[in-house]
Amino acid sequence: MKLKVIIHHAEEGGFWAEVPAIPGCATQGDTFDELLKNIYEAVEGCLSVDIQDIAVTDMDKIMEIAV
Repeated sequence: MKLKVIIHHAEEGGFWAEVPAIPGCATQGDTFDELLKNIYEAVEGCLSVDIQDIAVTDMDKIMEIAV
């Protein structure tokens, strides 16, 4: 899966970014390299779900996929 990320220059210095496909998913960084690292962490955090809150039976399977 490819996601578009909009990168902005922050008024106070550094950068901030948002992922329009994931409402509320945004991050910042003092440098561009820090911002890139933080984008991956932000997307992972926004997409992670605690499966303890989901009813799972013995007939169900839990899988992880890479996107």
